[in-house]
Amino acid sequence: MTDSSLLLNAAAIERALVRIAHEIAERNLDGSNVVLVGIPEGGDTLAARLGRILAAIWQHPVPVGILDVTMHRDDLGQRATPMMHPTVIPFDVTGRTVVLVDDVLFSGRTTRAAMDALNDFGRPTKIQLAVLVDRGHRELPIRADFVGKNAPTARAEKILVRLTEAGANEDQVVLQRK
Repeated sequence: MTDSSLLLNAAAIERALVRIAHEIAERNLDGSNVVLVGIPEGGDTLAARLGRILAAIWQHPVPVGILDVTMHRDDLGQRATPMMHPTVIPFDVTGRTVVLVDDVLFSGRTTRAAMDALNDFGRPTKIQLAVLVDRGHRELPIRADFVGKNAPTARAEKILVRLTEAGANEDQVVLQRK
């Protein structure tokens, strides 16, 4: 039997994204050098939303890309059938500040895989990490620069990020206990 509780509703997710966008803008005063790269599934949608918010703040478009990290994961052999997603990075990352965007930060292994995969596209000046939820339990020395919500969890619990772009009825973040 599973029990779940709502961590963030649609309004709270929007507030978190607006706050993250303002923090990105504060840390990167020259927004013309910033690009956003989302990690599927979830980070790509959040990156697109952050791109729209930052475009309004900086008054210019912010390039947004999608980076599939599947083939760079260190647990690839432990997964039955890896789910591949298209990588779409229609800009050069060399010399830019890349903000990697993911929905949930857990062990840090996805972020490490993303940094490895990003090297295939050039050499950024700086890589920053923005996550909607940081749930703890890091296995690697990785931390997010921008966090929407810290939600300490037990290892057996799950954080589910449901977004309308992915078919959810409404945006929400749910903590699921077993």
